[in-house]
Amino acid sequence: MSIFIDFVLIPIIKILVIVTFVFVSVLILIWIERRFQGFVQSRLGPNRVGPQGILQSVADAIKLLTKEDVIPNQVDRFIFNISPIIAFVTALVVFALIPFGAELNIFGRKITLYLADLNIGLLFIIGFNSIGVFGIILGGWAAKSKYPLLGSLRSASQMISYEVALIMSLVSVLFFSRSLSLVEIVKAQQEMKVWFAFIQPLAFFIFFIAGVAESNRLPFDLPEAESELVGGFHTEYSGMKFAFYFVAEFAHVIFFSALVTVLFFGGWLRPFPNVDWLNFLDYIPPVFWFLGKLAFFVFIFMWIRATWPRYRYDQLEMISWKWLIPLALVNIFITGLIVILVK
Repeated sequence: MSIFIDFVLIPIIKILVIVTFVFVSVLILIWIERRFQGFVQSRLGPNRVGPQGILQSVADAIKLLTKEDVIPNQVDRFIFNISPIIAFVTALVVFALIPFGAELNIFGRKITLYLADLNIGLLFIIGFNSIGVFGIILGGWAAKSKYPLLGSLRSASQMISYEVALIMSLVSVLFFSRSLSLVEIVKAQQEMKVWFAFIQPLAFFIFFIAGVAESNRLPFDLPEAESELVGGFHTEYSGMKFAFYFVAEFAHVIFFSALVTVLFFGGWLRPFPNVDWLNFLDYIPPVFWFLGKLAFFVFIFMWIRATWPRYRYDQLEMISWKWLIPLALVNIFITGLIVILVK
């Protein structure tokens, strides 16, 4: 019975909690972002369905569920149908390795607030996240239409450019954590009594900018730029297939916000873990610290989208190859030198 609870029942409950958390968060964030953009841009957001338009996301979900699934004649049907699923599933799977908090003791049984802890967790997450981009690339290519094709090509180039900067920014973090496990990275910050953002601010900056680009959010939403590509890679999609892409985009925002929290801001650790007179903050459950930090970075994603204009394609490439990657190389060199000298 104990084996069934530990290896079957508890993992199933964790999976259901993670999936529910992502879906509910996406519904809430869609409404919050639309209201926030309306406020920032001096226009009305959703305000008809429910009080202050709070049920607008539910109405949109019902509309997408019941809308006719139109498939153009010229598409490669198999790839066209599976591409949104690739983007959607990969956006969910990566949450399995995100540690939401410290261990809990429930009825004498220790429960970890993550589904899995791999010793190559960071590599797994980055690799699986890269697979998700193929959902966009293949979806645009399978449509066999010029606008989706251009969007998919842009996505391929963007992925290559910003994946390099993103991965290189993580090297300097690994110098201090000496582990690819996300749980161990948080524990390393606990042992050092300082968040990695304070000792690696440049790595944090590079990682966050690359994360915004990897999420295809403004000002890096070139694969779906309405002004020149109509709708980009998802122009030919409708109904639930379009919904899969839409949910995947917001799931990536939550995922990258969670990853920034874990890698650079101590995960579930309270603010300033090295300051003893702030020990009273330990009374707040660690999971709330994690969710608070996650919400802050999601808000930054929304703020950028509401205020920043879209880059031209040449500017997008220049930011990565001329700025982020050289800065990441310099940061690796300086960090490595400091680590050697301190030893």
